[in-house]
This record gives sequence, C-alpha cells and structure tokens, in this order.
Amino acid sequence: MPILLFGSRHVELITGKKTTTIRKLWKKPLSPGDRLHCYWNLVSKERKKLFEATVIDVDVVKFEDLIKNDSLAREEGYSNAKELESDFIKIYPDDTSDSSLFQVIRFKKLPIENWEGKKIDEKSMITKRADILFDVGKFNKSVVCYNAALKFDPNDVYLLNKTGDNLSRLGRFEEAIECYDKAIKIDPNNEYIYNNKAIALLNSNQPQKALKCSDKAMELNSTNEFVLYWRGFIMEMLGKFDSALECYDMILNINPEDPDVWNAKGNILSELERTEEALFCYEKALELCLEEPPDAAMWNRKGNALMELGRFEEALNCYDEALNLENENDAFICNKGVALLELSHFDNAIECFKRALVLNPSNEDARILKDECLENL
Repeated sequence: MPILLFGSRHVELITGKKTTTIRKLWKKPLSPGDRLHCYWNLVSKERKKLFEATVIDVDVVKFEDLIKNDSLAREEGYSNAKELESDFIKIYPDDTSDSSLFQVIRFKKLPIENWEGKKIDEKSMITKRADILFDVGKFNKSVVCYNAALKFDPNDVYLLNKTGDNLSRLGRFEEAIECYDKAIKIDPNNEYIYNNKAIALLNSNQPQKALKCSDKAMELNSTNEFVLYWRGFIMEMLGKFDSALECYDMILNINPEDPDVWNAKGNILSELERTEEALFCYEKALELCLEEPPDAAMWNRKGNALMELGRFEEALNCYDEALNLENENDAFICNKGVALLELSHFDNAIECFKRALVLNPSNEDARILKDECLENL
C-alpha cells in the first residue's frame, strides 16, 4: 500500500488539476496499476486522507535530466526546473547527483466508492484544509479550496461566509459581498454575516452602506463583541468618534480584559487629544498582553503555523517548548516527528513516532508516518 504525502503547495489535488508527482526512486519502484493512498503532509492532529488513486504511468529519470525539464517542474508545482532543483536539493540532500534516479508518477484519482481503505467526507476534508490555509494567510490557495468545497453544497452558509472572508482578504470585495448576500438569503438571522458584509463594504470605501449592515447586525445581537468592535471602527472611519467610544465602552463593560479594545479606545482618545486617558488605555492594553505566558497549546499552534510556512527548524523549537510543558502529549510528539521528517532526520523522527505510539497505541498517524520514515531509510 504505497503512501504519498503532499504539502500545501499542491492545492490543485483538490480541483483534480494535479495528476503527477515526482519522487526519489524507491527500493520497490511503483508500477502502472498500483494503488496509492494519498494524504496531506500535515501535522498529525490535522492529518487527513486526500484520496486513493491508481498509477497510470511511471517514468524513471536521472536528476541531471530532471533539472533541465521545465514542463515536468511545472507539473510538480514549480515555476521552472531551476526552482525544482533548488527545492529537491533541500528535500533529498543525499540523492541529487547527476545519476540519482527519480520516478515521475502519473495517477488517476479513484471515485470514493472504489476505495480500498477508509472512506472520508470529502467536503469536510476540503473545508478543513481551506480553514488551515486561511488561518496561515495563504488566501489564494484557501479560496480555491473553499470554492471546491462549495461544489459539494452551494448552499452551505459556513462555506459561503468563509469564501466571502477569503475574497475580502484578497481585495475582491464585490465577489465577497455576493457571497455574503447568498448566505444572508439562507440565514437572515446571522449577525456575523451582516457584520462581515459591513467590513467588506467598509474596505471597498462604502462606509455608509457598511453602517447600515452594522445596524442590521446590532438589531440581531447588540451585545456581540465582534459586531461592536467593527461598528466602533466604522464610526471612527465616519468621523463619529463619540459613537466609536460608546461601542468600545460597551465591549469593555462586557469584557474588560480585551487588550485590542483598550488599544482601539486609546487610538480614538489620542485623536481627540485626550492624552492622559489615551495613555491609561495603552498601558492597560500592554498589561493585559503581558499578563499570561504562552501555554503548551499556544506553542504547538505556533509550531503548526511555522510548519505550514515550511519553517521546519523554528517549528521544531516550538514543539520542544510545548513538550517542556506537556511531555506526554502524543499529538505534540507526533508533530515534532513530522518536523524531523521534513528535515530528513528520519532516525529521530522514527523515535518520536514510536514514543507517540507507546503513549497512544491508537494514534494511526504516528503509525503511518513511522512507516513513511522507514521507507526513506
């Protein structure tokens, strides 16, 4: 059962545009007809199966020929062969001599009903992938995933709202507003969607229309801190500073521990030249930010984000910090193993996956990743 792991560069797998991958020649090379089990190469907690596929064709090429072939490099997701060469030298540091052999694998995704292994909820998998990409700021890729997920259910309010958020991040505000309008027709009592539409209108230089959307959100829930925060910002953009202060004070009455709101209030007070009051707000904001040191989960989340950005050494340091605080968390240990795997430290990665399995024998991700490391030794 050959396993292929794919990184975040390959979002075209979701749309079906990518049907080729290039890998170092394995001890047991692939052949046409072989079944592939394909996964996102994510940290263990978020690891998801992509699909199963059948191998259509396999070509074996020398590295010296591979790095001259721009067409193959583009199939693998690179701009050109030079970019592929640079990345492959990092991925395969001991296998990039001129005579090193690589396999160009062409495959066909199989319908889910023809899978041998565990079936998945493809819409859910794609949505989670989109959310991860969105959270790390890869908006061009996440919008592709959200649109792919919408093909399964065009009336999914969550997906319409998130697609709107994504398009807003890309500066495509008219398209974003269209998504929010579709979502509002389906769920007219959702203050979050009205508020998000208000943000898109504000960013497209339509503050009066933004205020009307904010009014609707306030009608639905006048104590929603998120709605109040953005209403304050809209009021600020309209020059209605007293109204903005009222919004921020309403939030602080509900939650006096929000450093962002203290900071926003300080900015308004500075604009009004109420310097002493502004200084108090800024000091309060700093006090709240510095009050709590990062916990293990926070270190782990930072490591996950760094992994998505390909900054594996820094991610490894974060997982070590997390494990200093929770040394028997099998998910954190598995994540550290993934970072080591990406750095080609296979022996150390295997030890992490073994330890994770000792702590949690049902950790299937650790088992799969351990096998992946063994294939690379």
